[in-house]
Amino acid sequence: MGQKLYVGGLPYSVTEEQLADLFAAHGTVESARVISDKYTGQSRGFGFVDMSSSSEAEQAIKSLHGSQLSGRTLTVNEARPQEQRPSRPGGNGGNGGGGDRRPGPDRGGERRSRW
Repeated sequence: MGQKLYVGGLPYSVTEEQLADLFAAHGTVESARVISDKYTGQSRGFGFVDMSSSSEAEQAIKSLHGSQLSGRTLTVNEARPQEQRPSRPGGNGGNGGGGDRRPGPDRGGERRSRW
């Protein structure tokens, strides 16, 4: 079974192919993914690499952690499981809406004439 690695400190210009090539020198890369902002599409400066074995993953960590790529220091370690985020109540971003706030006979207020 493979080993997933977290890679931080990536240059914003790095592609998934470049990331895979970097790790391929240390073993078989099953997949490489650069995480990007969902609105702008720009890289967020980190990614994940799946290596085919734990021994290859350990070799990649030893070789690449603290190394430089395009002037940036890489952080490479074993990826942790993604934490569950709490669900948001209402499902609409917390905006519950105000409804009709004018007073009226059916809303506990007195109906007033407009003129």
